[in-house]
Amino acid sequence: MSLLRIFAENRPEAPLAIYTEAADIARELAAIGVRFEQWEASVPLAADAGQEAVLAAYRDDVERLNREYGFQSVDVVSLRPDHPQKDEFRAKFLAEHTHDDFEVRFFVDGQGMFYLHADGKVYAMLCTQGDLISVPAGVTHWFDMGERPSFKCIRFFTTPEGWVGHFTGSGIDQTFPKLEAMP
Repeated sequence: MSLLRIFAENRPEAPLAIYTEAADIARELAAIGVRFEQWEASVPLAADAGQEAVLAAYRDDVERLNREYGFQSVDVVSLRPDHPQKDEFRAKFLAEHTHDDFEVRFFVDGQGMFYLHADGKVYAMLCTQGDLISVPAGVTHWFDMGERPSFKCIRFFTTPEGWVGHFTGSGIDQTFPKLEAMP
């Protein structure tokens, strides 16, 4: 279930608000320039569906976003609890950063938590199957895939370099509960 918790940036112990309805989540995130949508596959997907099958199942939505944003590449990435580099990947994304490009992810399955730091607040957005999140360039954020990552995502890029993070070093990412400890 999709879940948005909004915290004061200096009060990680108690959310100011909690939202579970897609329309409420989309409204709250739109206020900080972040896009949230929910998609459904046009055909059932097997758990082991590869990139071609996944992109075909979401073709209309993928093509719509490609037209709107001018993405140069789209791919499918997955990570499972037995991946040998899961700890390194988690550590890389847990540090607060920005991008010169959008960070757009659609969760085909599994889950992950985006922490968006804007306007004196932290928006902790638990994305689950069917959720699309689009974080604009320049929005400070970090991502937690959890201790036992399990997700498959469609990623969208407008630049050939793909994911390039500019780390803030603020330390705020260390003050908020991780995915598995979130209240």
